[in-house]
Amino acid sequence: MAHRPFDPKHPAPPGDGRSTAILTLRIDGQDVGARSGDTILAVARENEIHIPTLCQLEGLSSIGACRLCLVEVTGAARLVPACVTAVRQDMAVTTRSERLQAYRRKLLELFFSERNHVCAVCVSNGHCELQTLAETLGMTHVRYDYLYPPDAIDASHHRFSVDHNRCILCLRCVRACEEIEGAHTWDVMGRGIDCRVITDLNQPWGESESCTGCGKCVQVCPTGALTEKGRAVAEMVKNKEFLPYLRVMRRREF
Repeated sequence: MAHRPFDPKHPAPPGDGRSTAILTLRIDGQDVGARSGDTILAVARENEIHIPTLCQLEGLSSIGACRLCLVEVTGAARLVPACVTAVRQDMAVTTRSERLQAYRRKLLELFFSERNHVCAVCVSNGHCELQTLAETLGMTHVRYDYLYPPDAIDASHHRFSVDHNRCILCLRCVRACEEIEGAHTWDVMGRGIDCRVITDLNQPWGESESCTGCGKCVQVCPTGALTEKGRAVAEMVKNKEFLPYLRVMRRREF
């Protein structure tokens, strides 16, 4: 039996419940087509319309955690996250406005202030998605007091280390470990300012019995929270494009 051509933009397999109905909508005044079940973010990316995001990554499930992809939808009472909002026929979406830009800058300031994100002394300076977004969106300073929680660095693993001071709780590592590697080493513990990603039942990473040492969690980390020992962050060329392919291969579609 011949296999269907793989399209990394639409890695979902046949029979997943998605309709093939074609819809039309407008994004930033541009008429675009979409399939029923597609998200606003997916359609925007297909049409080269940029919507900022930190938690969303092609090949991983979307959870709407960072809220940076919030967009305006005509008729909606509130902003909606583009990564988890399905398109509708004749929907009118605005992805760029002063309101949205101000909101996104405020969100980024909160990300920076929640932990110890000081770019000038960070190991990931110049190689951080959080920093890049701040520069792109014109965030010049942080108006909120830094919380400086007493976060530790876990370097117990023989290959990798985790610095909770740099974590933004995007949960990419959790999803990559569960959905791509199938190990589910990473999880989440606590709430609010006490929320942390953990390995196994909050054991040191080096004592984890489920970790395969594949490094997928390190590859998808957008900041300097997860790093490989013995290599500078600038030397760690992260390859996140492999995720959709691995996900399809796990479904045995090739």
